[in-house]
Amino acid sequence: MFSRLARPQISLLGQCAKNFSTTNAAQRKVAVMGASGGIGQPLSMLLKNSSLVTQLSLYDIVHTPGVAADLSHIESPAKVTGFVGPDQLADSLKGCEVVVIPAGVPRKPGMTRDDLFNTNASIVANLAKACAENCPNAMICIISNPVNSTVPIAAEMYKKAGVDSSRIFGVTTLDIVRANTFVAELKGLDPTKVNVPVIGGHAGITIIPLISQATPSVEFPADQLKALTERIQDAGTEVVKAKAGAGSATLSMAYAGARFAFSMIRALNGEAGVVECAYVRSNITEATYFSTPILLGPNGMEKNLGLGKLSDFESKLVEAALPELKGSIKKGESFAANM
Repeated sequence: MFSRLARPQISLLGQCAKNFSTTNAAQRKVAVMGASGGIGQPLSMLLKNSSLVTQLSLYDIVHTPGVAADLSHIESPAKVTGFVGPDQLADSLKGCEVVVIPAGVPRKPGMTRDDLFNTNASIVANLAKACAENCPNAMICIISNPVNSTVPIAAEMYKKAGVDSSRIFGVTTLDIVRANTFVAELKGLDPTKVNVPVIGGHAGITIIPLISQATPSVEFPADQLKALTERIQDAGTEVVKAKAGAGSATLSMAYAGARFAFSMIRALNGEAGVVECAYVRSNITEATYFSTPILLGPNGMEKNLGLGKLSDFESKLVEAALPELKGSIKKGESFAANM
């Protein structure tokens, strides 16, 4: 599974080289929904700097013309267009092949991701409806929290529109990025060479790092493994507390969102062996949505690579996560049903 396949080439510096060549490159149009926000702006900059992107469509309810004008001065080939407000929503999505959605309100100290539900659920539902109507074949990459609920919401909106929802992905990549970083710090490794699959969901105990499947192979005493797992699960709160009310994990999330988008584009371009963990519709466990390593291809998910062999510790983490995960899924589906 994930650890036995070639790791995705994720260096964003490599994606941002000055010497671009687009002569034989596929023409890829990418939209960022929520492009003026704390995640949206750095994410848009990373996408603008990539030779994988030829057109960049930026949408938000405020400030996008300014963000687009600013980014358009960067010496990279991607053409940037800003769209602002509901009247321009449909136009922002037309022709897009990848749509990344970081729109919504961020967490503040004392808040859980689930506390964001009431505001962000409506935002994601409306954006998903617009995607289904204007770019039904695009790959939809959802960052907006709580991902455990917003992905089911988006899928239900697609079903209402009579559109295939299999191209909807919850972006859990930041959990993998954090796991790689923390393991590397503890073992004195190069973090760019570490790969830790993270399964389950994208909140608290639903975040399940598979340290037993890490590449290179690593081992920790039981107490250190427990502390490491809890740090990965609570890393978002670590940032929220450190920012002391000034925001949540925006820069690292932008990096992770860009990594996932680049992997998706590379797969669309026909590159073989592109694997990322993502929160998708699934029959791997009792939960109808579950994050696992996914082999990406030109049509989205080519193959769900499943759980692999879990340690006893990891199996117990899955068992503990399922009730919360199923509750979050039901909450999202119920919300969409009443829209």
